[in-house]
Amino acid sequence: MMFTMNRLSAMPAAALLTAALASAIPGCAEQGAESTAPEAPLTFAISVPEDAAGGPLDGRLILILAADTDPEPRFQVNAGIDAPQVFGVDVDSLAPGGTAIIDASVFGFPRANLAEVPPGEYSVQAVLHRYETFELASGHTVKLPMDRGEGQQWRRAPGNLYSTPRRIRVDPADTGPIRLVLDQTVPPIEEPEDTKYVRHVRIQSDLLTEFWGRPMHLGAHVLLPEGFDEHPEARYPLMIFHGHFPSDFGGFRTEPPDPDLECEYSERFRMECYNRVVQQEAYDFYRTWVSEDFPRFIVIEVQHANPYYDDSYAVNSANLGPYGDAITYELIPYIEEQFRGIGEGWARFLYGGSTGGWEALAVQVFYPEEYNGTFAACPDPIDFRAYTLVNIYDDPNAYYVDGPFKRIERPVHRNWLGEVDQTLAEYNHLELVLGTRNRSGDQFDIWEAVYSPQGEDGYPMRLWDKRTGEIDHTVAEHWRENYDLRHILERDWETLGPKLEGKIHIYVGDMDNWYLNNAVYLMEDFLESTTDPYYAGEVDYGDRFEHCWNGDHENGNHISRLRYNTMYLPKILNRIDTTAPPAADLRSWRY
Repeated sequence: MMFTMNRLSAMPAAALLTAALASAIPGCAEQGAESTAPEAPLTFAISVPEDAAGGPLDGRLILILAADTDPEPRFQVNAGIDAPQVFGVDVDSLAPGGTAIIDASVFGFPRANLAEVPPGEYSVQAVLHRYETFELASGHTVKLPMDRGEGQQWRRAPGNLYSTPRRIRVDPADTGPIRLVLDQTVPPIEEPEDTKYVRHVRIQSDLLTEFWGRPMHLGAHVLLPEGFDEHPEARYPLMIFHGHFPSDFGGFRTEPPDPDLECEYSERFRMECYNRVVQQEAYDFYRTWVSEDFPRFIVIEVQHANPYYDDSYAVNSANLGPYGDAITYELIPYIEEQFRGIGEGWARFLYGGSTGGWEALAVQVFYPEEYNGTFAACPDPIDFRAYTLVNIYDDPNAYYVDGPFKRIERPVHRNWLGEVDQTLAEYNHLELVLGTRNRSGDQFDIWEAVYSPQGEDGYPMRLWDKRTGEIDHTVAEHWRENYDLRHILERDWETLGPKLEGKIHIYVGDMDNWYLNNAVYLMEDFLESTTDPYYAGEVDYGDRFEHCWNGDHENGNHISRLRYNTMYLPKILNRIDTTAPPAADLRSWRY
């Protein structure tokens, strides 16, 4: 998951606003992003410069009104209690010099429309998130934002246009437009350079190129062991660290912490100078990595950003294409060939947290003999009866629980004390403002893009109505049979069980911010009841730990999250020693 976790000290009063928002817009088509708002004379007229590159532009035009001036409004967008006001409209073939209008008919968040925005002074900015046209192998034509090296982040995607922030008084009762010009362009992102220990690879995937109808690539950051060049005879086990888009191999630093580093406060961990802690941990990992007795492995972080998200969830998908096969059968063999990997399933291991936790478990389940163990920390929902707080098979509505006289709105984010700062409806409504047809680049949209069938228009089918929360149980059944990991394990245990014995390890805090522990409970119920064979793995919980606890009972999240590449090594080494086939190479990499 890509959410930002913050500890808050008080519970907000946001439910009434969101309920009113939902009831105000029940009949609106998603792609039109229109609302049944009260009329307001004020409009925003947002124009593209005459000299804008690229000809007519397609994309999502996003307008932000922020109470604070720092950072820029585009970097303040979130669904929490401090959320700025955001509006969004699709634009098609907007010519250089052309203008798009945002008025009271345009759907917004947190206020549903421009007429509801309180008069006041705001820092105002507009961003055009550019789309490209794809001719899919399915025969559909879709418009989506191609990743441009930033990890599918609309705020900083190279080539996106944005306006210089302005402090403006906004009053919906005013007449005449407020004019903004998209006078800035996000610059390209520099590629990371190879070093002695970290190499970068990028290949064109034949499987993905065929699906998307244009050249598509996979990449990885490869951490090489100490002595790699001095021991050409060595062949190495491979550890795949799954997670969100990495700009470079993270958490590895060959120099001590910068003594002149300016302290940065971590709101998530309530810690001063957390950036110094991060640098120290990265340097400590380097010293461990090169130490004399440390086992020699290859570690990779996969780059698989795509037109929907910053990664693919590492599985095959009707909407994203065969990323599971492309990573397992194209990218990993290429890396093993280039960097002398052992190249056999007994010598490959998976781990990761959050999105990476789901990926690590799913890849092990879908490719049971290609990998020899998974360590899945705080995984995204692995049983869709607990899709955060929604049972997608039985609940009629995702956003609300209804009684005969009462309606409760479902939360989606809490702190370790259970204090709530976001609801499920709020988060999804913000996603809809940022992009229709699953193009927000955010969490619930990517789950639908990965798990749902492809719709008649070529875009993912919605699990639920994005405005109202009404669940489509036909889509839910597709999710169950193809991506509900607990269901798949139970359904196929007769054949999967013998291949997964001893390979599954799952860790989660029992106060996970996104309620991900609930699905783990259900998974554990099944795993512990299996007897033919017994799964012989591990499910562990951290008492009062938030997202993303990963099995470390000795340290807080602020430390353990920085130690993925070493914390599971004892278990991996034990599994290699006990499961490697006869005549397997257990020595060349132990120099």
